[in-house]
Amino acid sequence: MSDEKIVDLTAPVDETADRIAQLERQVADYKLVVADVQNSTRRLKDDADRQKKYSSESLARDVLAIIDNLERARDAAVGKGETGILVDGIGATIGATIDMLKRHSVRKIDVEQGSPFDPNLHMAVSQQPTNDVPSGDVYQVLQGGFTFHDRVLRPATVIVATEPPAGDESE
Repeated sequence: MSDEKIVDLTAPVDETADRIAQLERQVADYKLVVADVQNSTRRLKDDADRQKKYSSESLARDVLAIIDNLERARDAAVGKGETGILVDGIGATIGATIDMLKRHSVRKIDVEQGSPFDPNLHMAVSQQPTNDVPSGDVYQVLQGGFTFHDRVLRPATVIVATEPPAGDESE
């Protein structure tokens, strides 16, 4: 009998294959972590940009209330027969305030009698049977609406025209 030892040459190959598989799993896990960090960074940047873009939204809403009060004051003065510098001054103040809001991405929603009712931009508070305006269109604008960037800051408050009852010749 000889004292020869049997050497298993497959053991180092199996250990190497196991080590390679382990390293491949670690690389795959690393790639997932890197992708998660990149996605989180992008989301945080997008959130910060959105925060900055819309940060003055509440201020814009508050300024709209001031414009509403100025318009009521102007309308009351005109209703009392005033046509002088008071009405002109209030009108100029309203115009300057709206111009200031435009510089900060606040835009008035264009709506007038006869324009199509858009539930995304208008808020209907009632309906008016009439033959003057097609049914479903804006009959009267009660309060102007505004957008801020791509959002509706305040919808225009409107009355929507409807078909008058059969045989009724109203308005």
